[in-house]
Amino acid sequence: MSPTPTGRLFGDDLVLTRTFRAPIDDVWASVTESERTARWFGPWKGDAAPGNSIQVQMALEEGAPWMDMTIDACEAPRRLGLSAVDDYGAWHLELELTEADGVTELRFTQHLTGTENVGEVGPGWEYYLDTLVASREGRPLPDFSEYFPAQREHFEAQRAATTGD
Repeated sequence: MSPTPTGRLFGDDLVLTRTFRAPIDDVWASVTESERTARWFGPWKGDAAPGNSIQVQMALEEGAPWMDMTIDACEAPRRLGLSAVDDYGAWHLELELTEADGVTELRFTQHLTGTENVGEVGPGWEYYLDTLVASREGRPLPDFSEYFPAQREHFEAQRAATTGD
C-alpha cells in the first residue's frame, strides 16, 4: 500500500509539509547538518553560507551523484533557500520551519519553472520528506517504489485542475 500524498500545487509552487514533535533547532539540524542530512538525503560539503555553492550528494539516487547547490538564503533556524541546475532543469527550493508548543512544522516548497513534470517531482519529494521523518524516528527508510508511479495521479490531477489540461 502506498503512503498517502500530501503535496499541493499552488500555481507554480509545489508545497509539502511535515510535523515533528521536536524543537525547531533539532529539526533545523536535520535539514542543515551534513551528518544528519546524510541519514535521509545525502551529505554535503563546502563553505555553507548565503551566496555560496556547496556540493550535495544525492545518496539515495542511482549512482549517488553529487550536485552543486547554491545557498540562496539561510536564516537559522527558520528558513533555508537552495537552488541548483541539473539535467532535469532548474531547482528552487525553500524550507521554512515554525514551532509552537514543542511541535515544529517544516514547510517545503519547490518553486517550479513549470508544472509539466509535477507528476514525477511530487512523489520524489514525498519520498524524501518521509525518509526524513523515518530517519528522525529511527524507523527503516521507505522504498521509493511505494511512491512512484503510485502518487503520480495525485499531482497530475492538481496540475490539470490549475491549467485546464
